[in-house]
Amino acid sequence: MSLVDTEWLEKNINKVKIIDSSWHLPQTNRDGYSEYKNEHIKKSIFFDIDKYSRKNIDLPHMLVDKNDWEVIVSNIGIKNNDEIVIYDNSDVLSACRCWYNFIYFGHDPKLVHVLNGGLQKWKYEKKATTQNIEVFKKSNYLCNENKNLVKNFKQIKENIIFESFRIVDARSRERFEGKVEEPRKGLRSGSIPNSKCLPFKEIININNTFKSDDDIKEIFKEKIDDVGATNVVFSCGSGVTACVLALAYSLINVKYMPTIYDGSWAEFGKN
Repeated sequence: MSLVDTEWLEKNINKVKIIDSSWHLPQTNRDGYSEYKNEHIKKSIFFDIDKYSRKNIDLPHMLVDKNDWEVIVSNIGIKNNDEIVIYDNSDVLSACRCWYNFIYFGHDPKLVHVLNGGLQKWKYEKKATTQNIEVFKKSNYLCNENKNLVKNFKQIKENIIFESFRIVDARSRERFEGKVEEPRKGLRSGSIPNSKCLPFKEIININNTFKSDDDIKEIFKEKIDDVGATNVVFSCGSGVTACVLALAYSLINVKYMPTIYDGSWAEFGKN
């Protein structure tokens, strides 16, 4: 149950920990935290994707190390046995990146959900929001890092030759085909050899909900011959929208654990 709907959250709002992980592309001139302070779902904890990423590297949104993750999650008051619902107010569905982070660091996948449609759908249905920011008592969170769920540059390079896993890129076709410049300055255009392009917006409805499982399955069939395959790795520009595809694929393949090329094109495109 990677996705939960707004009705489910409204009924269970006092039984779960809620995370607002809104993040916006720089060119939108929007600030997720400012919007959170102005309006959010009751009891939401803000998760800053930029702040809670690795700092000693010139790549965006990279996973932190195990010790840092334990400190981050302890400081926001989440416990190992908490059931979590993550949402965002973002066009790029950054909630999926936060979902992936928790699963990568060993939180029970059955306890980590994304709110289908996010804050946009919640507000459209006139469900309650607040400006009140609750402070939760610090926890003692312990994690179990699953390194099989991330690929690095060396593994991606080797896969071009050996093709031991499939790579699916969530960027637009124009970016994938190198027809437009990359948003990051100085980064060349193009894509990873032998990868496939599946723009993440193709599996998302206009109201930011995911398309039906049947529709998602048909969309993936065009890129992956066997939608039961588990050796699928998702990439994008900086590791955010890749997680949208990873969640979508997990909806139609219950054996699949989300696997991301964390550096994505931000890394590969400059090497």
